Amino acid sequence: MPGTRGPHRTSMLVAALGALVVVTACGTGGDGAGDDQGGGRTIRIGYQAFPSGDLIVKEKGLLEKALPDHTVKWIEFDSGASINTAFVAGSVDLAAIGSSPVARGLSEPLNIPYQVTWVLDVAGDNEALVARDGSGVKDVEDLAGRKVATPFSSTSHYSLLAALDRSGVDASEVDLLDLEPQDIVAAWSRGDIDAAYVWLPTLDELGKTGETLLSSRELAASGKPTLDLGVASTAFIEKQPEVITAWRKAQAQALDLIHDDPSAAAEAVGKQLGINTQDAAAQLKQGIFLKPAEQADDKWLGRPGRVGGLAQNLHSAAEFLVGQKQIPAAPELSELEKAVYVEGLSDAVSG
Repeated sequence: MPGTRGPHRTSMLVAALGALVVVTACGTGGDGAGDDQGGGRTIRIGYQAFPSGDLIVKEKGLLEKALPDHTVKWIEFDSGASINTAFVAGSVDLAAIGSSPVARGLSEPLNIPYQVTWVLDVAGDNEALVARDGSGVKDVEDLAGRKVATPFSSTSHYSLLAALDRSGVDASEVDLLDLEPQDIVAAWSRGDIDAAYVWLPTLDELGKTGETLLSSRELAASGKPTLDLGVASTAFIEKQPEVITAWRKAQAQALDLIHDDPSAAAEAVGKQLGINTQDAAAQLKQGIFLKPAEQADDKWLGRPGRVGGLAQNLHSAAEFLVGQKQIPAAPELSELEKAVYVEGLSDAVSG
């Protein structure tokens, strides 16, 4: 839906979600709290193929080892928008998703009943705006009248809008194309687009024949940070809080590996992405990964009785999306604080 703006965009989003819920084929639906299979519990995890501790958890089977009486089903998605659709359909329990689609998911018209349980990473140079060689685009201001691709409702989409806003370019002046990462590569190779805002590993592929104009690290420094988050449906949290604890501990192990044994972390990520260890190591260095104990800091998730700054980050993102006419209204900060699940976090990240 390139170029769709304003209220029409919202109504089209609702209609599209209605259609997508019918055809979503990942998982079996239900109440979002897992399914019984063979006497055990099935945990349906949505993941994305970008360098993160989440891929380490998957590659090393850390959750499967921690919960041998459960069946862990990993379902790959291309973007946060499709993960939001899966949550609406009740076909995933946990997922890795960007902060912008989370802000959108917690807002009208979606109002998805899920909560943030983890910070996977803070976007740095692993998400960026890149212009294709030969396009004549040298800076953000040059994007007016050009074709620029990004997965809509993603952190990259949010960052692209923020970059345009910061440079004084009205988004309506840009031919914005809603393309998934693999489709961006194809359109790029054909010369159908002039620039793209996307994440690794697609970003590396585009960088071979393009020039980076700015990264999400720069936008974070100017007040528009984005993050990759772990979320879980509220129904699942209420029904199986022990799974959230095990999942957090597995994610903490992965973060420790990234910090303490980067070669082993890169080997695991490389296997999941189908790239060599050296390239995986370079990609991991472009992200910003917290230490496990930092998850409970006031800056991030916080602790019971004192939700951290993540809620304010989501509120700022939602307000920005309202200003860009992407959603009709932002939730109250108090509502977003309720959407940050801090129970048991300190125990999961300590030792």
